[in-house]
Amino acid sequence: MDLRSDTVTRPTPEMRRAMAEAEVGDDVAGDDPTVNRLEATAAEFIGKEAALFVPSGTMGNLCAILVATRPGDALVCGHLTHSAEYEGGAPAAVAGVSVRFVPLTPDGVLLPEHVQSGITPDNVHHPRTTLVILENTNNRAGGTCTTRAQTEALADLCRSRRLWLHLDGARICNSAVRQGVPPAELAAPADSVMFCLSKGLCAPVGSILAGSAAFISEARRKRKMLGGGMRQAGVLAAAGLVALTRMVDRLAEDHEKATRLADGLAECPALELNRALVQTNMVYFALRSKRAAAETMAAALSARGVLCYAAGDRIRLVTHHDVPVEHIPLAIERIRRCAEELA
Repeated sequence: MDLRSDTVTRPTPEMRRAMAEAEVGDDVAGDDPTVNRLEATAAEFIGKEAALFVPSGTMGNLCAILVATRPGDALVCGHLTHSAEYEGGAPAAVAGVSVRFVPLTPDGVLLPEHVQSGITPDNVHHPRTTLVILENTNNRAGGTCTTRAQTEALADLCRSRRLWLHLDGARICNSAVRQGVPPAELAAPADSVMFCLSKGLCAPVGSILAGSAAFISEARRKRKMLGGGMRQAGVLAAAGLVALTRMVDRLAEDHEKATRLADGLAECPALELNRALVQTNMVYFALRSKRAAAETMAAALSARGVLCYAAGDRIRLVTHHDVPVEHIPLAIERIRRCAEELA
């Protein structure tokens, strides 16, 4: 049972057929018809003027940073934000941008007053703050959701301070399905948004960066500079089209699996689990006794056929398309036994 991440999903049979039959061209030259169709479809889907197909969410976020900042600038984000914590130090190493971390609420929400505290004073001693990054859903907080109203509040602050608001929406479709709203509604307040096709939506490769036409034109230059210019990328874009048109609504099934998993684990006295943070397809838990490290438990679970990752002092489980619902009770039982042995 591979519960390490929804990045381990495999393309569906429909995706494989679409990839095999894809009409292709040279995307760098702008004449791959399947990529062009994906970008137009994605822009409409997320409610932005234009979109860009990129190989990964990391590159999408970095392109946004490169467009919105200059070397020596600073960005503000929550202390658990993926693009600053888990993308190889790219803001500093590639964009030359300082990262200023501010607290998130316990359920992963980035508040305007916290962002305000991270904006540098406007004088020569400090880097100029030009960018705010919001993550929705927030991975390390537990896959928790930010609402449209909460994002609007951030956007109001950014507009008043002339800051760019970028939405790292790697799993924004999970957030939208959980809240019962279109993804475009959650993305509307942001100046730019990145979302992944290759996680819960099951495409084998790729993410989308979206924003105004002028922003995407400049982001396309950054993608080329980073080595992300692809040629007959329609083979990959074809799977992305299936992801957008077939795989979004079914994310509710992954959320239900996570709910069942959390409900079962919450009954185990040896485990600590904040049930309120299980909002989408992620479940974080820890050993109540703290006698064994999370890495030790992750290794023990993997030996029992439950693949997972340690995240700090907790274990993270992620449900997805390739985890059959009938495996959930089996996973609960194996985790329970392992926890009792290590407690």
